[in-house]
Amino acid sequence: MSRTRALTLLATAAVTAGGLELGAGTAAAGTRMAAAGASAGCVWAGTSHEQGATVVAGGRSFSCGTADGAPYWSRGQAVNRPSTVPNPGATTNPAHLFSAGVHQPGTDYNDYCVGSQLIDGSEDVYQVVVDRNGARYWKVAGPTSEWAFDQGADHPLPSWRSASLCDDGNLI
Repeated sequence: MSRTRALTLLATAAVTAGGLELGAGTAAAGTRMAAAGASAGCVWAGTSHEQGATVVAGGRSFSCGTADGAPYWSRGQAVNRPSTVPNPGATTNPAHLFSAGVHQPGTDYNDYCVGSQLIDGSEDVYQVVVDRNGARYWKVAGPTSEWAFDQGADHPLPSWRSASLCDDGNLI
């Protein structure tokens, strides 16, 4: 076996072993964080709120509680009050900015394609959901008409994209 091939195999083995070790540590850390998360507050637009807190956003109340041992905003009844928390919209990955359950108006960040048709992200309200691996992402929760914008608040702009950027269901 050549020296180069032997070094390549050795490096591959080291990376693989390190990845397995890292993965095991990450899983253990995730378990500890989930256990600690039950008493942690809920996050809305980067600001932490205590368990039991209630906020108003988009014409609805949201209460901070837990679901599956992690912080979760439960959507409550409609209220005729202005928002008590910032609502920047679903403009980026929600990780570290929003706990699960938060609703926000969509933006061009949420644009996607179905075949050659562009679906404008600003036409829907999105909710933060968590997948089985703990990653947070935005999922359609309803049409934008269900969001009560505060007086003077900015509304999401229509997407700057067009269907010409859709290729067989992929936004390019």
